[in-house]
Amino acid sequence: MTDITNRAAGAALYRAVWRWHFIAGLVILPFVLILAATGGIYLFKDEINDAAHRPLRFVEVRAEALPPSQITAAALAAHPGTLRAYTPAPAPDRSAEVDIVGDDGLRNTIYVDPNDGRVLGALWDGGAAGSPAMYVVRKLHSLEYAGWFGNRLIEAAAGWMVLLVASGIYLWLPRGRKTVGTLRIKATRGRPWWRDLHAVTGIYTGVFIVFLALTGLPWSGVWGTKFYDTAYALGLGMPDGYWSNTPQSTIPAQDVMDRAPWIMERQPIPSSQAPDEGAHAGHGASGMASDGPDNTMLPTLDTVVTTVENLGIVAGYAINLPTTPTGVFTASVYPDDITYERVIHLDRYTGEVLYDADLQDLGTLGRWAEWGISVHMGQEWGLLNQVVLLLACLAMIMLCVSAATMWWKRRPSGALGIPAVPTDWRIPRTLLGMAIVAGIFFPLVGLSMLILLAIELAAHLIGRRRRLA
Repeated sequence: MTDITNRAAGAALYRAVWRWHFIAGLVILPFVLILAATGGIYLFKDEINDAAHRPLRFVEVRAEALPPSQITAAALAAHPGTLRAYTPAPAPDRSAEVDIVGDDGLRNTIYVDPNDGRVLGALWDGGAAGSPAMYVVRKLHSLEYAGWFGNRLIEAAAGWMVLLVASGIYLWLPRGRKTVGTLRIKATRGRPWWRDLHAVTGIYTGVFIVFLALTGLPWSGVWGTKFYDTAYALGLGMPDGYWSNTPQSTIPAQDVMDRAPWIMERQPIPSSQAPDEGAHAGHGASGMASDGPDNTMLPTLDTVVTTVENLGIVAGYAINLPTTPTGVFTASVYPDDITYERVIHLDRYTGEVLYDADLQDLGTLGRWAEWGISVHMGQEWGLLNQVVLLLACLAMIMLCVSAATMWWKRRPSGALGIPAVPTDWRIPRTLLGMAIVAGIFFPLVGLSMLILLAIELAAHLIGRRRRLA
């Protein structure tokens, strides 16, 4: 009798997991397609930008580059406005980039040959994406065009992706059989072929899909914020003391730099301390210094570049100029090898280094998050990293296509074809426990589970009423 009861309980759990796997998969399918397609493109953003804008990004190799002040002056002469950031040429055959906010309020990147100051052209500033086209891809990837609600949808989809992989593996495992689920496509046509394709794709790529989902969550609004706060509270994220003896501003790092280390995005940057009220004259549009009230020269862009390079910052860094009387010069670099990741803040009046940190200065969770994000973006191991994750993105698309095809082939004519609500609508305790744990770890998944449960109960009550009528 016990064996029969156990088998019945196991069958009920299997049906419940399969039903929720089916429904959740169809619900998040459009979002997974968006994540996979845009993510696969963004993995190669540097290669795409270089190919699409080669005349702007590459120059002829020559002997020696001009000083930053001359390069930025040439950019401002061609495109008048306010200097906001400067990126020295990262290699002898690359152009320098000068970010300027024009009188129309738009921020543009001006590409300049660092050897002779020749302006090569301009693009609307795409920030960390590197071009307007990749900026659009990046925003679509996070659904930021839909505001906070879009961000929440993508976060819920990422959480569900983890659960769909876990539930898919459970459905793939043997149930009273000696053999495991199929490791190759055995069927030759029809719905069984799509079923095998779906199972084989999922079992071979599930670990990569889970990795992409988890390493993308730090950017999310709810999960990411909670993880950030927890890491900070445990002393494993952004440790206290970074701004010791230095006044802090109210401006978070993410508002100053195109890309700040994730674990410090919300941390306020330090503030420059003006010697007196007259020192607020500061830097003009060209980034050149003017005399301070005590007749001392304020730091120039040339001296800031010399300072950070003497500190050992690696090529590819950018310098953001101060935009307020208490703002700072910020030099930051995020190379493919994140061990060379670096952020340096300098006082705008004295040139004093207020903050200098690299990857090793972050807490354990902060370093893990930075490493995961680097791999997520295809940076850590070069082309191999990009190709492996591209295959994972293609696998996600294949899973969506095969799932939609199976649903379409199984659905009755004129109906949705969703598995029927069990006569015994009670949720197996094992599944309920799994749902509670998942809801705690992924809050938006928990919320969507409650919505699905409400729909389940409503469908059960409607079905019951129809049967009694």
